[in-house]
Amino acid sequence: MMSPRQTNGHKTSQQRFQETMGYGSPDHVPLFEEGIREEVISAWQTQGLSPDTDLSERFHYDRRREIQVDMEPHPALEKRPTTRAELNAFRKSLNPADPARLSKTWQQLVESCQSGDATVMLNVHRGFFLTMGVHSGAAFMDVMNLVIDRPQLIRDIMMIQGEFSARLAERILGEINADAALFSEPIGGNDKPLISPSMYEDLVLQSYEPTLEVLKRCGVKTIIFRTYANARVLIPSILKWGFNCLWAVEASLKAMDYRSIRRDFGRGLRLIGGIDLDILRQSNATIKRVVEEKVPRLLKDRGYLPLANGRVREDVPFENYVYYRQLLADITAA
Repeated sequence: MMSPRQTNGHKTSQQRFQETMGYGSPDHVPLFEEGIREEVISAWQTQGLSPDTDLSERFHYDRRREIQVDMEPHPALEKRPTTRAELNAFRKSLNPADPARLSKTWQQLVESCQSGDATVMLNVHRGFFLTMGVHSGAAFMDVMNLVIDRPQLIRDIMMIQGEFSARLAERILGEINADAALFSEPIGGNDKPLISPSMYEDLVLQSYEPTLEVLKRCGVKTIIFRTYANARVLIPSILKWGFNCLWAVEASLKAMDYRSIRRDFGRGLRLIGGIDLDILRQSNATIKRVVEEKVPRLLKDRGYLPLANGRVREDVPFENYVYYRQLLADITAA
């Protein structure tokens, strides 16, 4: 595959990411965008944003490609498997060679990734609760009962998903060099995860081992645990299994404060995010104070990529967003 291109003496987004996660010295850390929805753009256009504005050019976003793949059973299952026959049907429904697993524009995506101008992140797992089919309160209660009453069934389901994820990742990494792998884990709320660390290791992390082995063999160096909860008590467990990067999204930043996490867990845990999205609704003085309290110290310690801990909503004023992005650009260039 082609090596990352470099133009005018400046490094590419991919090179910046690799150096940042390797505790190197990039020209600046990557400045990714949080994910601007269409309704946000519409709201900002009523506040003076020109319809012709290219936000990626205005704010000099570093390029990032997050590869999404289909991890749902095909054909869809009517219910969660509970018998040996149903487990076999579940296994057959997760065929990593199924062409439908990849987008219809897959070949174009492969070619764009080969250019080396963007950081490539591959989604490799959808996490415990989504694998277990939790999309409602009733389904959640059902799964929590199974955790107590039928833990081996949980292990079997998770291992089938884990083997599928490993083979699918292996298939994709035969065509694409990924800079990072993403394990998505919506595991609880702002107070705590919904299963204990020991249960998480027993029921979940063991099933991730086949995928982690593939990632290691294929040379994917940054293994990201992207959580949507206060998962602090799980950090020792994920470190034990080989994760080396935390990306906390829409979680309580009091509990998931990156400064204390870095102090407690050291530089073996890279960090992405950590900036409270709520401050973008407040004054420029508040934005400046909060960002300057957290970001420079973490940047100095390296292995950190600053980003808001969620996607910008339409109630964030455009002028606040402009101030925030310029502030990040200035701090990371210092």
